[in-house]
Amino acid sequence: MHTNELIHEDSPYLLQHAHNPVNWMAWSDKALAKAKEENKLIFLSIGYSTCHWCHVMERETFEDELSAKVLNDAYVSIKVDREEMPDLDKYYQDVHYLLTKRAGGWPLSIIMTPTQQVIFAGTYLPPQSAQGRMGFRELTSFIKGKFDDAYEEVQKSAVSIEAAIKQYERSFEQKEHIDAGTVLETFVSKVKASYDDVSKGIGSAPKFPHASTWNALLDIYQKTGNLEALYMSEDALMAMARGGINDQIEGGFYRYSVDESWVIPHFEKMLYTNAELIEVYAKVFKITQKPYFQEVIDTTIKAMDERFLKEGLYLSASDADSEGEEGKYFVFGFKETQEALLKGGLSEVETKAVMDYFGITKFGNFEHQSTNPILTCNEKPARFDEAIAILKEKRQNVAYPFIDTKILTAWNALMVTALFEADKVEKAKNVLDTLLNSLHVKGVLYHQMVLGGSLKVEALLEDYAFVIEALLRAYAHSNEARYLELAKRLSHEAEQKFYKEGTWYLSDKAFRAKAVLEDNSYKSPLSTMIKNLFELAKIEDDTVLFIRAKDMLESFGLGIQKYAHAYPEAVRAVALYM
Repeated sequence: MHTNELIHEDSPYLLQHAHNPVNWMAWSDKALAKAKEENKLIFLSIGYSTCHWCHVMERETFEDELSAKVLNDAYVSIKVDREEMPDLDKYYQDVHYLLTKRAGGWPLSIIMTPTQQVIFAGTYLPPQSAQGRMGFRELTSFIKGKFDDAYEEVQKSAVSIEAAIKQYERSFEQKEHIDAGTVLETFVSKVKASYDDVSKGIGSAPKFPHASTWNALLDIYQKTGNLEALYMSEDALMAMARGGINDQIEGGFYRYSVDESWVIPHFEKMLYTNAELIEVYAKVFKITQKPYFQEVIDTTIKAMDERFLKEGLYLSASDADSEGEEGKYFVFGFKETQEALLKGGLSEVETKAVMDYFGITKFGNFEHQSTNPILTCNEKPARFDEAIAILKEKRQNVAYPFIDTKILTAWNALMVTALFEADKVEKAKNVLDTLLNSLHVKGVLYHQMVLGGSLKVEALLEDYAFVIEALLRAYAHSNEARYLELAKRLSHEAEQKFYKEGTWYLSDKAFRAKAVLEDNSYKSPLSTMIKNLFELAKIEDDTVLFIRAKDMLESFGLGIQKYAHAYPEAVRAVALYM
């Protein structure tokens, strides 16, 4: 059994790799110094514990002795948990996008010179070359050969990549006055241009929930009465709720849909996905008063409570895989399901109605002729609640996927905001107070804790932004001054820590990644921070603060005017406050 330095970490993701034959180190001054001293290339791998393709690459590549040998001989290998270091991840995802013109993802694979200049960026890499794609062993050996034999060439490439990254970062900052009306119109028309009129939602496969886009559209509808903004959101939210991206048996949304019809998801459940969706379903319910939306809110909160709520706070995510197979826990075979329902006391007619309702057929819609349940009609079958109980029971024959025990400040704060939006005021306050007691200790805000672990990573911009947002929601719902006071204090602190010479950064660590207004896996921390400043300015009637927040937003003015759809959370700030 191999053991490497990751055995001393408390991140569940890093611990998953502690017994690979690769001599992994965590990202640290020690690891970076080692690369410099030994003049070795750096192989950086970024992932997270519930990521399906991270598991695949671990099994195929990092547990492969030959791949490990290449790395151990010629590289310093560094593993990063993206949830522990989202600032680092964001920077290297941008580098990947710049080099490949494609969005990255996880696992993210980066090769750098001993002085941290990037020379290669990719995602999942199989151990051996196949289908015209270079495998991991060949790639790492090839780059090592180049580094030894054509050092000048490698260095030249690294320098030009570095210059391109700086140029790319600057390209976002083009100051322009924001015309609110134009931005809101542009946002609606840009979303419309990429809207799927058939299956609803944005773009084609793979399809993500895009909660912040619907959130912005609903704000625009409330501000301007634009019906298109309302209908696009309502239709997309209805399609997702009835589709396979929503766990129809236990509740809770999966991370994204593999197909464009919302039928087959990637079965991970992330706290941030569900928090952002609860918030937007609560908003669409308030506008439309459709009872089905309230039902979705309640089942999603219940699912998060059942699986993720521990000691008053929410864990970060659950995996897609059970017993080595993706989706195994969540899907249903035709014959066994039929037998279970009949055995549970449903008649043949009732059993058929339940199976038709969830689209469970002989041929299935997923692997091995199994079915991921979707809703096929509006009318619930008779004895629906009993059927759900039987189907939940049937799932217990398979182990529930791995759950990451990290408690992330930012994601819990998103959940608090969602609970307030859903009018679960007491529950939201309880979670918020527990979060502050556990992760705001002796005046210091922390980024995360692992159940049973210690507080060591201090808060990043995302933690401040989302906690301040949650505090402002708490103040709005309870009128308790303590929430407003803390929001003001933290926002002052955030500016001191992360706002340097007119630029916001994601952290105040030695490795500094610039913050951008673009929403990514979840909404942009910077957009949320600016939105918070607008709200504080409004509460305090502070014109100076309002002008400063407007100025921060307008430093990205050209981008917002031109590509409004990439900045939903920033567009919300425009809709609500400008």
